[in-house]
Amino acid sequence: MTVYDNLAFSLTLQGVDEDVIEKKVEKTAKILGLTEYLDRLPRALSGGQRQRVAVGRAIIRKVGIFLMDEPLSNLDAKQRVTMRSEITQIHKEIGATTIYVTHDQTEAMTMADRIVVMKDGYVQQVGTPHDLYFDPVNVFVAGFIGEPPMNFARGKVKDGKLPFGDQWIDLTKKMGETIKQYEGKELILGFRPEAILLGHEEDSYHLTCEVELTEMLGDTANVYVLVGEEQAILKVDPHDVPSLQGETAFSIPYKSTYLFDGETEMVIR
Repeated sequence: MTVYDNLAFSLTLQGVDEDVIEKKVEKTAKILGLTEYLDRLPRALSGGQRQRVAVGRAIIRKVGIFLMDEPLSNLDAKQRVTMRSEITQIHKEIGATTIYVTHDQTEAMTMADRIVVMKDGYVQQVGTPHDLYFDPVNVFVAGFIGEPPMNFARGKVKDGKLPFGDQWIDLTKKMGETIKQYEGKELILGFRPEAILLGHEEDSYHLTCEVELTEMLGDTANVYVLVGEEQAILKVDPHDVPSLQGETAFSIPYKSTYLFDGETEMVIR
């Protein structure tokens, strides 16, 4: 079937008048940028264009809810970026509720009003992209949302301090006397790669490390470091990438760290 026939298929089955079908197909094709492809067969379309036809077959019926199960999974990276924005725009124009399943957190964060994060069939957290990024409820959500993933330091509290590699992080600076109730217990401290600052900054934990590997990404750079035997990822300005030789220092602002219970892995507010 041609693109036109594909878009018209469900309406034809319903016995809708041909004039009405033609108007709806033309309107849907215009929304999806498919007007010039209406006479083409699937083999003459790119992967992204075929995906737009699939979306068109759904939206032409003007239903109240769309269910999308990884609709961009068979597209290449460039096509996924284009289709993300197109589906978002379609959602704004049509206004129908869309339940969208994806394993790609970028899709979830850029397209969703609300996200449901699931693990092993259980809901871990429901919230806006902002909520999930800045206020994760547990280690799984904290480590799942964000690219590169959040860094974690796990260990038992001793004299108010938590070990990270061969160094110690003084939690009293963040929690004050409250940390005493966790003495001898296992805690997990998390910090995002983009939250760190190179060098020594005020109101921050200071750590020294060895640079293991760097990745230049253009607008940013990922720096893989070793703190003792523990690895961490730092996200830095591409103009400030430290040398692979020797030690470097970085700071983690107190306000940018997260604490989780070592046993339940739930966040400590």
